[in-house]
Amino acid sequence: MARPQMLKLPEVLAELGMSRAAFYRLRARGQAPRLYKLPNGQLRVRRADLDAWLAGYEEAA
Repeated sequence: MARPQMLKLPEVLAELGMSRAAFYRLRARGQAPRLYKLPNGQLRVRRADLDAWLAGYEEAA
């Protein structure tokens, strides 16, 4: 089984065209895709989580 693709936070922000501060504001309101903290302290977002999150906003539009 293939491991899920994990994106670095700067990659996610670039794809969304969003600042880190705006992303964290969404996260504080529980409206951002889930972040995963790796043992080395780096943050990642699963590609599937990001795609599902984006699809939810497309449906709402």
